[in-house]
Amino acid sequence: MRHRKAGLKLNRNSSHRDAMFRNMVTSLFKYERISTTDTKAKGLRCWADHLITLAKRGDLHARRQALSIIREKDVVHKLFAEANERFGAMSGGYTRIVKLRRRPGDAAFVSMIELVATEKSKKKKTKGEKSFAVKKKEVAVEKVKPEKKEEKPLEKIAEKKSAGTEEDMDKKPDEMDLTSQSEKTVPETHQQTVNVT
Repeated sequence: MRHRKAGLKLNRNSSHRDAMFRNMVTSLFKYERISTTDTKAKGLRCWADHLITLAKRGDLHARRQALSIIREKDVVHKLFAEANERFGAMSGGYTRIVKLRRRPGDAAFVSMIELVATEKSKKKKTKGEKSFAVKKKEVAVEKVKPEKKEEKPLEKIAEKKSAGTEEDMDKKPDEMDLTSQSEKTVPETHQQTVNVT
């Protein structure tokens, strides 16, 4: 009887099935996504979740247990180095299965199984870069604050007039006559508008 013995048989004996899943889980952690049949992907998910849990624990015994399943030392080292950074906040659901197509020949469903990447591991912020939420708050604060109009003190106006006379010295006599005529008309119109209102 098979009481409380979970798992898929997949028409293979136990040694063949274990060897197949060891190869598949090694490829999954090496390439971070593989495509296989849908039922094999669902069986592989249990193996991958177990190994990621071991990698998050991170001690020597967990590393030896992972090495008994994954046969490549480089893959185990990569998994243990990235596990806490990549899956630290998650407590399960480390893989995603996406159905792709039916396989020609036997019409079996082919799915892609991949490791889920959290937002932190996808985009690493630089030191001076602000997040989108912070930028949005700053824009909202700027909109709320009314803009203050700067009043020009008399000293600034006097400086501009004196700077204008120095510029006039550099100009040719013909240009100077034209600018002096335009300057004469501007203050008169300004005075007229002030008097009307």
